[in-house]
Amino acid sequence: MKIGVIADDFTGASDIANTLAKGVEPEGGLRTAQFPGIPTTSADKEIEAGVISLKSRTAPVEEAVADSLRALRWLADQGCQQIIFKYCSTFDSTKEGNIGPVAEALANKLSAQKVVFCPAFPTTGRTVYQGYLFVLGKPLNESGMENHPLSPMTDANIKRWLQHQTEEEVGLVPVDTVKQGPEAIFAALQNADERFVIGDAISDEDLLAWGEALKDAKLITGGSGIALGLPRNFLSETSSQKTGNAISGIAGPAAILAGSCSGATRGQIDVHAEFNPTFAIDVPAVMSGDVNTQTLLDFFEKHSVEAPLAYSSGSPEEVRAIQSQFGQEAVAEKLDNLFAETARELVQTGYKRLVVAGGETSGSVAKVVSEALGSPAMSIGPEIDPGVPVLSVGKTEPIALALKSGNFGAPNFFAKALRMMEAGK
Repeated sequence: MKIGVIADDFTGASDIANTLAKGVEPEGGLRTAQFPGIPTTSADKEIEAGVISLKSRTAPVEEAVADSLRALRWLADQGCQQIIFKYCSTFDSTKEGNIGPVAEALANKLSAQKVVFCPAFPTTGRTVYQGYLFVLGKPLNESGMENHPLSPMTDANIKRWLQHQTEEEVGLVPVDTVKQGPEAIFAALQNADERFVIGDAISDEDLLAWGEALKDAKLITGGSGIALGLPRNFLSETSSQKTGNAISGIAGPAAILAGSCSGATRGQIDVHAEFNPTFAIDVPAVMSGDVNTQTLLDFFEKHSVEAPLAYSSGSPEEVRAIQSQFGQEAVAEKLDNLFAETARELVQTGYKRLVVAGGETSGSVAKVVSEALGSPAMSIGPEIDPGVPVLSVGKTEPIALALKSGNFGAPNFFAKALRMMEAGK
């Protein structure tokens, strides 16, 4: 294995796995697999990039650090030459959050002298300029992320935000330097007084320059965009032929589960509801037990030949009211368990295609699906929309998964995902 990735949630893991598998034309990418959690056995020797999906983004700091170090040990045992700590392209974390502490722990373990932080992903509208993170041209704290129920981002200056989380001094390689190319970037990093450095990037070309500059870096941190230029650093060292992201088409019953409250997901739900059956999950009823796994299974079974969608999405005001009534952690745990158990039952009763929206929801679903099928590795298939590939789980009778970050995907994402799963392209 050449590159090892420690991702702090499941949708982010799918995102960067897709980037590594796709690579850049005409070179292509690396043979990539995604693992739901830390594997207990060695990886297939043909895998060139391994992505471990943790659920550490909003976990207690000590737990996030411990899990990340365990993931690092497994990746090191697979022979990885470079480690990426992958977090969201909107830098999701609180001032007391996990990005800084996890990066510190990994850097110390690897004896990494300079560590870059670059969440930019221009293809999806995330850019970093002078250390400020923008989403579709808006400062991060005006993009809707300020209303995130678990990690509200109230400052677009990620240099300042990261400084809250770490004892290390935080520097910056500005875009003017990045535009001068890989050699200028490398020199700026070597000359920086700070160990942690924010990397500006406003285009894919900037990310490719970063990729070349970071060829020999022991540790890199960022969103999936930072991996764009990394596969080409290793392609010359492997005899593999480019195989693309093809998987066989998977037909059969389908279900969609949405646990994201992002504006993008709520819009996608509205579009899907125009022509397909939907079920709005009453969260207070879930908390009381009146709505449970069987409730959702009955809904899906009634519409098994259609494209049914069950969702718990709500406006920021609705989410805050429910969290205030029942408690944030209690609501999150109850909904995660509901989606996970529903997914487990769906797979065991023959459902072949599952589309999931929301990082926490995806993590819960991916874990139980992998366990149900006895398959720790997920194959990376074609890209549905930027950052979201089709995943194939299981060998003898595989199912198709799509794990979508809340803010990703076109308005018709759900229907598009189901079509691509069936077509295999």
